[in-house]
Amino acid sequence: MSVCLIGAGLSGLAAAHALRSRGVDFVCLERARDVGGIWRRPQAGERGPGYLSLHLNTTKDLTGYADHPMPASYPVYPRHSQMASYLRSFAEWADVLDHIELETSVESVRAEADGSWTVVSADARGHRTSRSFAQVIVASGHNTEPSMPEPPAGSETFTGTILHAIDYRDGSDYAGRDVVVVGLGASAVDIAVDLSRHAGQTLLSVRRGLHILPKQLYGTPLDEVAEAPWWTSMSLEEQRRFIEQALFVARGKLSDYGLPEPDHPLFASAVTISDDILSRIRHGGVTPKPAIDFLDGDRVVFTDGTSARADAIVHCTGYRMAFPFLPAGCPVGPAGSVELYKRVVAPGHPGLYFVGLVRPHGSVTRLVEAQSRWIARIVTGEAVLPEPEVMRKEIAGYLSGIAGQYGGREGASIQVNVAPYLRELGEE
Repeated sequence: MSVCLIGAGLSGLAAAHALRSRGVDFVCLERARDVGGIWRRPQAGERGPGYLSLHLNTTKDLTGYADHPMPASYPVYPRHSQMASYLRSFAEWADVLDHIELETSVESVRAEADGSWTVVSADARGHRTSRSFAQVIVASGHNTEPSMPEPPAGSETFTGTILHAIDYRDGSDYAGRDVVVVGLGASAVDIAVDLSRHAGQTLLSVRRGLHILPKQLYGTPLDEVAEAPWWTSMSLEEQRRFIEQALFVARGKLSDYGLPEPDHPLFASAVTISDDILSRIRHGGVTPKPAIDFLDGDRVVFTDGTSARADAIVHCTGYRMAFPFLPAGCPVGPAGSVELYKRVVAPGHPGLYFVGLVRPHGSVTRLVEAQSRWIARIVTGEAVLPEPEVMRKEIAGYLSGIAGQYGGREGASIQVNVAPYLRELGEE
């Protein structure tokens, strides 16, 4: 068969649509019981980030696929259940379901001497299959393995429950209980807000300040701002000043809410999008706290010396990129950075491509659609890649530029600016 596509979430479905549109023979392997990736609600026995309050932080118009918009009846920011239904409807509309093998896990992807790829997979019954493909597209995402910090002293005798956000479902499960949420990213603020309407007490433990932005500025959704010509014509410093002034007028300083001020400029790290967290803090539903120092029985002791009783600690500390089925050192290089030409092509592994391994300030959909169209053109021979040395030079230049804006912060190597990146892919 021509192509093996791994993953049937938002990125994988975009790739499936692009391949089928060009008549490419492919099979898509998806380990879950249905398409939809992180947006589908995990079923019994499954583990996954499907808490009930999960919703889009980007608008339906820009998160929906260009050829198949979301229903007009959807709100501007749909819930996860609506997003899951939409992705399923897209798969049906694109007529790719017959190409998708569900409940199929990829165990290994191995390059052969003749340039082909051997993919070993296992179905729900554990039956293994080995197949040969001309090319492989990885669309399994970068939120793959939950990241937990080193347990603080006293964890072994803590009387409450310690879990990661991946295992959190609903605030009503903690009705009347005291909960500490660790982190300040998207999941942390979502879960803290959700808990604040059910729990007896919700504390938000924050080690490092992050920039918190509302979903809209001046009535315009942030992802629409990110693509607007008036915005993309600004320099980075002009963009920072514009947003900083708007935020200061709208909500003042984060320290006014008991949160640490960020130790880095705006857009030098991922931002947190939330309309609710600062309001819940002001209304007393969420109480900010510094990092956890140690645990003592049923109490959590923070680095400022204060302590609080806790029935549960929810670590919203992100995910690690993991591709255990791929060749060692791909796509993450020795320095820990993702090393892909145009964030798509693995130069040392001909025939191996990636979709969705990017993190924009805004919706990712237009980016993965453009990546998918380019890959489909490469697969069909309509587009030709440069020599590996040229690709490696582009990667080095990109990583150098990213380091200048983001420093050595984790995950910086997959950060992209929407409009310039779309132009790059358009040129390809």
